[in-house]
Amino acid sequence: MSRRRKLIQAALVAVAAFDVWFGLGQDKALDIAIGVVACLAVLLRHRFPVVAFLLTVPAVLTQAALVAPFATLYSYAAQSRNRRPLIACAVVAALAAAVPSPLAEDPVWDSGNLVTFGYALGTAVLPILLGQLVQTRYDLRQRIVEIEQAKEKERVRHAEAVLARERAQLAREMHDVVSHQVSLIAVQAGALQVVSADPAVKEAARSIRRLSSGTLDELRTMVSLLRASGEGHTPLTPQPTLADLPALIEASGITVEFDGDVDAEVGTPAQRALYRTVQEALTNVRKHAPDASARVELWRDEAYVGVSVTNSAPSRPALPLPGSHLGLIGLRERAELLHGTVESGPTEEGGFRVRMRLPLAGDVVQQP
Repeated sequence: MSRRRKLIQAALVAVAAFDVWFGLGQDKALDIAIGVVACLAVLLRHRFPVVAFLLTVPAVLTQAALVAPFATLYSYAAQSRNRRPLIACAVVAALAAAVPSPLAEDPVWDSGNLVTFGYALGTAVLPILLGQLVQTRYDLRQRIVEIEQAKEKERVRHAEAVLARERAQLAREMHDVVSHQVSLIAVQAGALQVVSADPAVKEAARSIRRLSSGTLDELRTMVSLLRASGEGHTPLTPQPTLADLPALIEASGITVEFDGDVDAEVGTPAQRALYRTVQEALTNVRKHAPDASARVELWRDEAYVGVSVTNSAPSRPALPLPGSHLGLIGLRERAELLHGTVESGPTEEGGFRVRMRLPLAGDVVQQP
């Protein structure tokens, strides 16, 4: 606990103690004991807010204490996202304030108790509203940080995509134009080497052909490197398969229920496409469905293999995050290359589902 927080705690306990002392009744020994419990409950308001509030209720009932119960209600509201228990606590505090003290010599029951209950309920709602406001402000700050991070990632992805397109275009130009011209030089040099009778010309043609062939080899290597970097990975980078799904799910930071067996007989292209589907779907859940859970179902029948990712409705509103919408487009392109399909859309429960189905024909690894 920081020094500033300790000072706040000490000041709050001191104010609560003064509030309790100001409301002491005739039975001071019992009132003091109840007041001490209420003041100590203030120290528990962060770790056990409900328990701390309940410990302050006797002080409200016997001494009309306000500081200790309001402090615990504020802390509870700042931590809880469930409003029903908060409303129940406010009602309990109002009842404790309106009901005559059982320690009073002549408790009075009249219409004034109902009026007191109304005023007390309105007053008890104030720390709850303040706590909810603080919680909303904190959530908004967190979402702003997430938005900035998402924007930065989107800028990086866009820059990488532009660079990849430029490299791919350069690779095509080098392959189509430069390689073609160098190939013609090599062919012409070979022809000159055959038809010429001059030994010096033959030797020069042989050198030209040898250099042209070497240049072609270097161009092929350069084109391959450009294409590999344009795709975002080199041929030496290991590509994910279905065996990597559990690690992906564990690292997603989402509560995920996984159903299905990893089938080693499914071909590598299909495994990679299914993996990317789960990866994209879980990324979208994390971005657009805060605090939602997900279910990943991996299945296979006689003709098809597929995966579906379904998330529940978000438990809190999602702020709009930037997106290029290229993820689902890329999944559909992968599926089309493998003669499969991708379906996506909202569910009746308020969630979202992404489903990929791929044919097994021509993609199952043949067992020896």
